[in-house]
Amino acid sequence: MLVTGIALLLGAAILTPLAVVALRRWLRQRALAEIQPRAVAASAGRPISLAGVAAPGPDGAIESRLAGADCVWHGHEVLRHYWQWRNREDTGERERVRGCDSIADHGSTELFGIAPPAPAARAGIPVLVDPQGARIEDADMCLQRVVGRPQRGVPAPADDLLARVKGRISGVFRGETIEFEYREWVIRPGDPVVVEGQVELRDGHPVLTAPPGGELRIRHIAPEQPQEPPRATDALLLGGGAVASACVGLLLTLAAV
Repeated sequence: MLVTGIALLLGAAILTPLAVVALRRWLRQRALAEIQPRAVAASAGRPISLAGVAAPGPDGAIESRLAGADCVWHGHEVLRHYWQWRNREDTGERERVRGCDSIADHGSTELFGIAPPAPAARAGIPVLVDPQGARIEDADMCLQRVVGRPQRGVPAPADDLLARVKGRISGVFRGETIEFEYREWVIRPGDPVVVEGQVELRDGHPVLTAPPGGELRIRHIAPEQPQEPPRATDALLLGGGAVASACVGLLLTLAAV
């Protein structure tokens, strides 16, 4: 009985530091799941993935260039559809086929925030996201308009959009223009997002950026895709095992003495 009691006490001594490590790991995971800036800042220089909701940046919400929608990020593209001639491989006859080229492409670069999903947990300045050069996935398309080729002497309905296109229009204008297609995507405040990148400290505040040699990934997800919160299973099992071993070991030791 004495030997068994001592063995249980030794087991409790071994399980206790493991339980402490597991508890600290769970607390850190929970803090990251709640997107606490202090916990995110502790991961500076390391890759990280955060799931939350988009929030306005330091300068507030912005407006998309084409549709004028309130958002935290926007991007647009202009496509030129055209006819071109080519030779058929089987007969060698010339045929007219439809082609498409991208002649303008832009994404906003203003910082925006990522906040905890639970409104009660949102306080202070959120963790910021720098979307410069980011890969945006599944953003909401807020505008898609096709405008026919401008005719001489006829006001072009695309004039109101063409002036709003950011950057210069470039590309090889091949063939005969059919129409221009304007498309715009946005991420709005409150949209659920997952951001994967690296933590960088700017004036002591955490900002998610692209890792060296990689890219920042911003993924818009559906509201019915909640991220599973971290569980304290390991910490509870190790802690409970340590307490149980210590109690039983102490009782057996005292009983043997």
